[in-house]
Amino acid sequence: MRRIALTIVIAIYAFACMAQGDKADMAQVRKLVLSHSAIVNLYVDGVDEQKMIETSIKAMLKELDPHSTYLTAKEVEKMNEPLQGNFEGIGVQFNMADDTLFVIQTVSKGPSEKVGILPGDRIVTVNDTAIAGVKMARDEIMKRLRGPKGTVVCLGVVRRGYAEPLTFNVTRDKIPVNTLDAAYMIAPKVGYIKISSFGATTHQEFSDALQQLKKEKMQHLILDLQGNGGGYLKAAVDMANDFLREGQQIVYTEGKNSPRSEFLAEGKGQFQEGRLVILIDEYSASASEIVTGAVQDWDRGIVVGRRSFGKGLVQRPIPMPDGSMIRLTVARYHTPSGRCIQKPYGEDIDYRKDILDRYNNGELMHADSIHFPDSLKFQTKQLARTVYGGGGVMPDYFVPLDTTSYTKYHRELTAKGVIVNTNLTVIDRYRKEYTALYPDFKSYVKKYKVDDTVLSILLTEAEKAGVKYDEEQFQASLPLIKTQLKALIARDLWDMSQFYEIFNPTDETVMKGLEVIQSKNFAIEKK
Repeated sequence: MRRIALTIVIAIYAFACMAQGDKADMAQVRKLVLSHSAIVNLYVDGVDEQKMIETSIKAMLKELDPHSTYLTAKEVEKMNEPLQGNFEGIGVQFNMADDTLFVIQTVSKGPSEKVGILPGDRIVTVNDTAIAGVKMARDEIMKRLRGPKGTVVCLGVVRRGYAEPLTFNVTRDKIPVNTLDAAYMIAPKVGYIKISSFGATTHQEFSDALQQLKKEKMQHLILDLQGNGGGYLKAAVDMANDFLREGQQIVYTEGKNSPRSEFLAEGKGQFQEGRLVILIDEYSASASEIVTGAVQDWDRGIVVGRRSFGKGLVQRPIPMPDGSMIRLTVARYHTPSGRCIQKPYGEDIDYRKDILDRYNNGELMHADSIHFPDSLKFQTKQLARTVYGGGGVMPDYFVPLDTTSYTKYHRELTAKGVIVNTNLTVIDRYRKEYTALYPDFKSYVKKYKVDDTVLSILLTEAEKAGVKYDEEQFQASLPLIKTQLKALIARDLWDMSQFYEIFNPTDETVMKGLEVIQSKNFAIEKK
């Protein structure tokens, strides 16, 4: 099987060479085959052929670009799962607390909810195998919980208030993987939708959210793509189609061996009227940049935030018989104005340090630290505004990174999981009390405050994690810490939308987007 995989790689290369009539390249292919045969058949010791083949493939791809990669069968499965829109399992959201699986939420109408598993339960055994207190890897736990639809798994559960563990037989089923994190009315007539990635179900989720918000009198939309690393091209095209007129180009792709391919709007989108603001940051990439670039190039909406990541390369999957895969860059994405948003890469560029370099160069704090050469200047399609290619999408309104609340102390609390663990402890101890005190989200928002009891738990967790206390930085970050904890508790009592309803007022990009969309003089201006 491994030799077949290498043979396929070589065959692909050979086919490309023959198609171009390149005899010199065919000679190189023969050299590769002979080298492989000589090593396998003549080397003095035994050879790990799988490792040798995979190392060779990775070495070849490394010479190309940062996004041409080789994935093992396990990596392919892991990559596809969040994009395909579902997996088969028991249907719980969980976190690990003190080496124990802690159920945060059960999936609505999912297998676990049906048999009576509750938020706050601790799953300690799976089919009589202990998973608590044994330092089992998270991936191993997930492997035991997941399985084919229709199979039964026996779970041992410890529940607060019960002296003995409870036993539940859960029949596994398909569990949806949502890519829409939040959808709510952020202000009168203004809807807010946050998309975390672009998967197989993204457009349907987005459509459903639009319809619901329209019922709540939405006229204008803030689309939050901050931190969205991309995903399926089709999902991005479908979303952009909701905003653009018939015949307007969304994106086109082109490469040396890939003929130009265009994607046009059909004119039947659900949001072709009304104000539109898109939020991006330095982690918005690929499919996020396709949607943002199309909206900006057609002057359909206003972009707010910081320059996006800059991934404009198209990968074609080349599957192998053993389930592994090569993701080979075959073309570049171009926005309707003709700009390629791919940032530079090559021998003299540390591609992975780009975001850190932006921070060190002051770009994340000051718009005037960003410089684009005139050779990358383009014009938008309607208003002939100047936009630039060659390194992400530059927003129309720049929002600097907040460096006041995000202190070094706060970064350590976050990195070592202190805030998340504090939330787990609080929700475990006080879930019943909070549910009784705050029967609905509205009362929770109005009345709940993070008090000294909760902060004491935070400081205890910080000490356990080895985070050195800093009074000045703690006080500087305290408003942010309290908001994060209140939002996390709301998430666990209700859902992710409630998290963002509480957290977004602290997000300066969201607040700037709201200011822009509510402006009496809202207009896309030529600059």
